Amino acid sequence: MTELGAVDVRGLEQLRELIDGGDVVVLSGAGISTESGIPDYRGPNGRLRARLPISIGEFTGSAAARRRYWARAHAGWRRMAHASPNAGHRAVAELQRRGLLVGVITQNVDGLHQAAGARDVIELHGGLHDVICLDCGHVGSRAELDDRLRAANPGFAERTVAINPDGDAELPADQIQAFALVGCDRCGSDLVKPDVVFFGENVPRPRVDRCYELVASSALLLVLGSSLQVMSGLRFVHRAARDGIPAAIVNRGVTRGDEHALIKVDAPLGDTLTALVAEPGSAEQVRQLRTQVGDRRLERRDAVAQLL
Repeated sequence: MTELGAVDVRGLEQLRELIDGGDVVVLSGAGISTESGIPDYRGPNGRLRARLPISIGEFTGSAAARRRYWARAHAGWRRMAHASPNAGHRAVAELQRRGLLVGVITQNVDGLHQAAGARDVIELHGGLHDVICLDCGHVGSRAELDDRLRAANPGFAERTVAINPDGDAELPADQIQAFALVGCDRCGSDLVKPDVVFFGENVPRPRVDRCYELVASSALLLVLGSSLQVMSGLRFVHRAARDGIPAAIVNRGVTRGDEHALIKVDAPLGDTLTALVAEPGSAEQVRQLRTQVGDRRLERRDAVAQLL
């Protein structure tokens, strides 16, 4: 692995050259959205700096937990709904427009890749723009639910302490206790949650398989703004390493995938990605860089074939 500093021009050139070879799959995490005002869970040292989201067990097991969740989420939604794509999101969309990407996988639930113009984004953990009823399965609009929550809580004037990456906010206990829930607009159940994967839930297997297929079809896995601390994203780096597909990582601070990275750039996402789309690289240099992993990739595929 090549460890690169924020101003390492040579490392940036190498990364640009790899990307300009095409067939890139992007895997993005919370770090790409921090410049849009949405915090991440971990700082550059990898330590948690935000409260982890509610678990599915907590949510389904207690009406009080659902009230606490929706009071916080209602307050945080206003910030999330008005967040705008930043330079990093726009750079990813530009790479896709140039035909250099085979796909975009995001661990984020904010919808900012799509807002920047990216197409066919796989939202690994779902998206905050929809809600689902756990009783009847009805999927509805988060914006429509927000309107009903506003009507049910006319005096709600949140005193937000902080917003979290999953879109909920820290609120005083008195505001939470006074918050009124609304039910599913089809069956009336209050077991309504954003259509996202809560802690304790599994990412739907067909979605995971689609991501594996994208990685298998790629020539480069490009990780953007993820510490890869949880297996839901790290497994794709492991799969790329198993299959001899090179990985490049752009992230502030250490990640659990660093040992598998051909190139690691520790730098702000917006500035780095803007520089990456500024000008094309050399196809010959791309081939030379990929030679570093090409023989190993062929050896691994041959070994797998012998076992079949």
